[in-house]
Parts: sequence; C-alpha cells; structure tokens
Amino acid sequence: MAVSNTSSTTTAGFQNTSSTTSSSTVTGSQTAIAGNFDQFLSLLTTQLKNQSPLDPLDTNQFTAQLVQFAGVEQQLKMNDTLSALLTLNKATTTTDAVGFIGATITADGATAPLKNGTAYWSVNMASAGTANITVKDSSGSVVRTLTTSLAAGEQTVQWDGSTSTGGTAPAGDYTITVDAKDLAGQAVVAKTEIIGVVDSIDLSGDTPMLKIGTISVAIDKVKKVIKG
Repeated sequence: MAVSNTSSTTTAGFQNTSSTTSSSTVTGSQTAIAGNFDQFLSLLTTQLKNQSPLDPLDTNQFTAQLVQFAGVEQQLKMNDTLSALLTLNKATTTTDAVGFIGATITADGATAPLKNGTAYWSVNMASAGTANITVKDSSGSVVRTLTTSLAAGEQTVQWDGSTSTGGTAPAGDYTITVDAKDLAGQAVVAKTEIIGVVDSIDLSGDTPMLKIGTISVAIDKVKKVIKG
C-alpha cells in the first residue's frame, strides 16, 4: 500500500494523495381516523333522530359537534395528501439513487473493495503526523500493516493489494484501521471514508442502498460524488 501527501510519496504498496415505515404508519393512522369519523357521524345522526322535541339539542353544542365533524374530515384529507406526498418522495428518491450508478462516491465507512489490484480509502487527519495502518480481510485476518506519514486534512490512501508476506491479496472487501499520532507523539483523530464506483442500487428497503461491489452504502451517508 502506498501513501502520498502534497508531495507524492510511495512506501511499499501504500500511496496517499492529498486532495419507510412512514407509509405503513400513515395508512394505519388513516384507517383509524376513518373509523372514528364514521362512528362520530353515526352518533351525531342518532342523537339528532332521538332528541326530544320539547328539549332539542342546544345550538351551541350542535355547532361545536359540527366543528369537530369538519375537523375530522379535514384530517382525513390531510392524511390522503401526506400519503400521496410520501409516494411521490419515494419515487423521486429512487430516481435520484439510480443517478448514482457509475459515479465515484466517498462515504462514511472503513471497508472498501480490492478490485483490479487497487483499493481506495479517504483519511482525514486532525493534524499532520504518523499513522499505523492495518488492513484486514473479510474474516478479520490482518493482511498488511504499515507505519507512514500523513498530512493534515483529507487525503486518499491507495492499496495495491500487496501483503505483509510479500504476496498479493485476492479481490474482495478489506477494512482498514488507522492509529494516528501528531508530530509531538499525541494521539489524533483520523477519520476514514470509503471511495468506490457505484455499480448497482438496492431498492428493497425504505432507504435506497448504493452498491459498491458487495458493499452497501445508505444514500444519506454519501459525502462526495464524482461523475464521469
């Protein structure tokens, strides 16, 4: 893996380059309100039919009940509108997600695919210093470790698949951990993000999932998109 900063450096294979549930809830709520609406209408009609001619329903009470009746009817219409908006929003989100296919994205995460002999991560250092980078395969076994210099800010770490034993790792998903220290030897935060090309979309859940090989990325976790 090779790591390159503003002045590009290469070290043993590392390179670093500075650089819903909502729909079902609405349906259930609408059904409950509709039932209450019908029950309210039935009670009001029965009350009017059975009131005493000598002691009719007080005008103020009747007006208040009509206001309640109108309020329930309005809530039913609002729920219809909300349901339609949710359906439209889901369709729009689906269309937006399909637009990610073929794009290179940066997203929260530490697992990236090794494909065609290369894997990429974005590492954001709080300050310049050194970092121990450990690469593990999908079973959790360490395949490569390296201590290298990293600049302050965001940079790309590229791994060429070379292992600590001098071999070449097979294609697959690999996870890195970064243990970083500043120039004074104090621990600093090094945030990792994954970089990859979206090759498909999974629309089976409430949130569209962007697929980078077998890796799933929620659309709301995407930090950067590069087309072309």
